[in-house]
Order: sequence, then C-alpha cells, then structure tokens
Amino acid sequence: MSTSIEFVKMHGLGNDFIIVDCYRHPYSVGQLVPASVPLCDRHVGIGGDGLILVLPSRQADFRMRIINNDGSEAEMCGNGIRCFAKYLYEHGLTRQTTFTIETLAGIITPALLLDGDRVQAVRVDMGEPRLERATIPMLGSAGQVVNEPLHVSEESFAITAVSMGNPHAIIFVDDVVQFPVEQYGPLIEKHSAFPRKTNVEFVQILSPTALKMRVWERGAGITLACGTGACATLVAAVLTGNSERSATVGLPGGPLAITWSDEDNHVYMTGPAEEVFSGTVAI
Repeated sequence: MSTSIEFVKMHGLGNDFIIVDCYRHPYSVGQLVPASVPLCDRHVGIGGDGLILVLPSRQADFRMRIINNDGSEAEMCGNGIRCFAKYLYEHGLTRQTTFTIETLAGIITPALLLDGDRVQAVRVDMGEPRLERATIPMLGSAGQVVNEPLHVSEESFAITAVSMGNPHAIIFVDDVVQFPVEQYGPLIEKHSAFPRKTNVEFVQILSPTALKMRVWERGAGITLACGTGACATLVAAVLTGNSERSATVGLPGGPLAITWSDEDNHVYMTGPAEEVFSGTVAI
C-alpha cells in the first residue's frame, strides 16, 4: 500500500536534496530509506542528489539522515546541512539562529545569517578535520596522508586524505575544467585503499585564497557542489602549502567561503541554501 508524503526540494549551490519532515509527521523511516533511489531519479522521480530526513534527536536539537541517490547513507553533507538548517527555521521548527544537529559524523552546529525573516546564508561549524590515516579511513601505515602516490589504472596521483566525518581524497591538477573527473572519480572512489570508499576532489590552485574544485561524490557521482569536500580541499591545500587558512572554494554551482581556524582547529563553511518547490508524492 502506498503512502503519501510531503516534501520540499532544496539545493545548496546546485547540490540538490529532497527534504522530508519526519519530526512533525509520523512517516515510516523504514519506507523512506529504500524509496530514496526512485525518489531521486531525475527521469521518473522528484530528482535529487540525496534524500534528507528531519528527525528528533536525544543528543542534539535535531537529527539529520542523508541517503544518497544510490541508496547508501552518508555520514555528513555540507550543502545538505545548510539546506536542513534553512528548512528548520523557515518552516517553523525553531526560532533559534544557532542550534545543534546530530549526524553520523557527530554533532554539527550551524548559525543562520538572516535578512529579515529569511535565511540569507548559513555558517556551519564543521568541527575538526581528521587527518590520521585510520580515521579517514584509509589502509596503510599510521600517520597523515599528504601528497601520497595512489596508483589508479595506469596512472599515479598524489593524494591528500582528509575526513570531515566522511572520507575525502584530494588531488591537485593544473586544469580542473579539462580533467576527466568522470573517468577517474569512480575508480578512486572504489579504490581498495579506501575500505568505506571515498569522495574525490580535483582541485586547481588559482591563488593562496582562491581554489577551484570539481567533485566525484561517493554514492552520487558528479555533483555541482560538495560542502564537506570544499572543507577537506582547504585543509589539504593548507597541508600541502598551496593555500592560506581562509579561502574561497569555487565549485560548478558557485562559491563557498571556508576557514580552518588556528584558534580552535575547526573548519567553518559559509554558503547559501535555496528552496525550489514543495509537493506531495506517493511511496
């Protein structure tokens, strides 16, 4: 028997999501999770890079679950959490402008930047980057992974690995627009060195304060933006001496402002989120 659910379609720099409010509505999570694949299908469904569930939490003010468009579950999503935070405020679940969200990557704290009663942008405390190989996770000897050779097919890439609660492999290239992301992204995502697979960022250094990035997201493929990837990219650029600790990361969907604080070691991401449309769908 089908069940009708209400949804809101949102995006952060073109990284788009279907938001379903399980906080106020008694929807079955057990039904929604397997429905993510058909719902995210851009031909026969609503279309999206992922399905985001708004849930109650015993550890924080709210809980976010994100299911990729291939049905796998992500620990965190930077663009998704900005959409999540905007949804909470503009749909009346909170009047606070700073609150906590439970994710599989830990407790995340967004701060809303308002223009009147509308959310203009969201600044998210993404926490500390995890740099030890075992915390990425990545196989191999203990220590950080900075400009380490990774053999893929007949090529070798110098990768820097960072976890923002989810794994990232960052590769610096001369021309990110011409780089064949669709060819090497899936090979690196599923490389045997990454036991839980990995997101893959291909990055061009424009200046010490400007980076240009394209991403192959684990479980979603090429997307227009990746918030955790932008954070991991800045950290990797600092570790390799390519960037200052604050920079603009340009993505196909638009720019994100990223800062790796030398005071608390946390990474801060600031960027927009937009509501596209809402509706009802049967699952």
